[in-house]
Amino acid sequence: MKIIAITTPTVTDEDACLIKGLLDNGVDSVHLRKPNSSIDDCRKLLAELGKEQRAKIVVHNYHELYFEFSLKGIHINKNACSFPKGYNGFKSRSCHSLAEIVRYKKDYDYLFLSPIFDSISKAGYKSAFSHKELQQASTDGIIDDKVIALGGVTFNDIPYLKALNFGGVAMIGGIYNLDGLAKLKQH
Repeated sequence: MKIIAITTPTVTDEDACLIKGLLDNGVDSVHLRKPNSSIDDCRKLLAELGKEQRAKIVVHNYHELYFEFSLKGIHINKNACSFPKGYNGFKSRSCHSLAEIVRYKKDYDYLFLSPIFDSISKAGYKSAFSHKELQQASTDGIIDDKVIALGGVTFNDIPYLKALNFGGVAMIGGIYNLDGLAKLKQH
């Protein structure tokens, strides 16, 4: 099961150290999502990372950084809804319904499905799926190794999500706290 970290929305002085620590301790990739930061702030952050670390970064904002830093890939969401012309690299996308998963699955390397649980990092962002809906989607093959659970996910949820056939988990709040970082070392 993939473990994916998503950055907090604003570049901080600690980001490079955090990203290095996450990747050194078993996170498969980090999604650089910095909508509250400038391209230059993101550029400075990426410059602090080594080539091997940058190869595990998927960028949400400022897609041109993919080319400048030889990143892993580009993520599509409501704010960045298309790939640069001629782009043929790793592709991921945010989805908020099972219908979107069905629609986009064949065109992407993996898809985030959210919110699975009530969000830890976004106040008022509630779960959109019942256990019964997720179970049926799993039985129907909609949820599979290309679908990544996002939204309120913690390390404690991994066995449940694995049983539903999710291919991985993506975390923001569940990984950027001391408990989450300690549990990362256990996985």
